[in-house]
Amino acid sequence: MASPKLIAAGVVVVIAAVVGSMCVFTVRQDQQALVLQFGNPVHAVSEPGLHFKLPIQNVEYYERRILELDPPVQQVLLSDQKRVNVDSFARWKIVDPLTFRQRATNTTNFVQLFGQRLNSVIRGELAQAPLVTLLSDNRAQIMEKIQASLVEPAKEFGVQLIDVRIGRTDLPQETSQAVYNRMRSSRIAEAAQLRAEGEELKAKIQAEADRERIGILAEASRQAEVLSGEGDAERNIVLGKAYGQDAEFFEFYRSLESYKSALSNGSTMVLSPDSEFFQYFNKSAPQTSR
Repeated sequence: MASPKLIAAGVVVVIAAVVGSMCVFTVRQDQQALVLQFGNPVHAVSEPGLHFKLPIQNVEYYERRILELDPPVQQVLLSDQKRVNVDSFARWKIVDPLTFRQRATNTTNFVQLFGQRLNSVIRGELAQAPLVTLLSDNRAQIMEKIQASLVEPAKEFGVQLIDVRIGRTDLPQETSQAVYNRMRSSRIAEAAQLRAEGEELKAKIQAEADRERIGILAEASRQAEVLSGEGDAERNIVLGKAYGQDAEFFEFYRSLESYKSALSNGSTMVLSPDSEFFQYFNKSAPQTSR
């Protein structure tokens, strides 16, 4: 039978082991801890490893890693009166567990509280911007302004705000259809205007071409008349000189020209043989003496 001393020693060892285990706690690399006594914070532990506390104290653990806050999708009215569905998110980490516990109690409460504030700031900023801004490079500047507006409120919770982003910006179904209809109407009106401008330009070019054509034809006709007149004058001068030199030959030449004009077009003429038109044909050749 074991002696009372041996039993007492065993009890002491067990009690010491239990008390010792209650005085030691471990913090992992991805954790930070807050030591509490009767529910009141005593001090924070940010270094990983083995740490000590009083048996009457307990420990709460908090994430050291970067966490994500993803509030519900909200509908925002933009400055151009268009409504969009905005899906935003933020990345954050706890840097002061004591402040975080005092202001938010736990991660679930913080996500709810700060998510509401995030959506409120996003609504305020996007209400000052048109839809085209959200679809351009200026979107990054809007996100920088939103993040700058939330940095100080995050510190009030003992949190460091790492990043804020708008994941998706979608038009509601009814707005998408209305925007499509407006765009379609705008393109139809633009096409009609371009066609009208094209027709107007075509008419101007055609009118200008017609004016140039008429001018060119008129000038060509004038030059033709001038050249024809000059040719006729020169011809009359030549014929006049020929008539002055030999009137009979001139008459004969004029008759040949008349024959050529009258007979070259394939027409049929019925004339008397003794007509003056054939006066040179009626002249018999001189009789040769035998």
